[in-house]
Amino acid sequence: MKNDLEQKCKQILIDEGIAETSTIDFEVNKKVHTLSFAYIIKTFMSASEESRLVFYNALKKSVDAKDMGVDRFFEGMGQLLLMTHLSKKF
Repeated sequence: MKNDLEQKCKQILIDEGIAETSTIDFEVNKKVHTLSFAYIIKTFMSASEESRLVFYNALKKSVDAKDMGVDRFFEGMGQLLLMTHLSKKF
């Protein structure tokens, strides 16, 4: 199921004409962190089945909600990953 959902997420990107290698830069304390869409997907797909389904369904909804868009979705998910990662360091 995990790989199936991961492939479905990547297929959404393909359908939207977005490369999975697309990246988003985040600046935290004057240090730039770059996350690729593929990394964000892969990281969320390593979570629980429920979390994977939530991520996939939210991605589908971001495509349907043209005003939000896929880029904004990945920006938000990337911020969440980065905040979680950085909070574990403290």
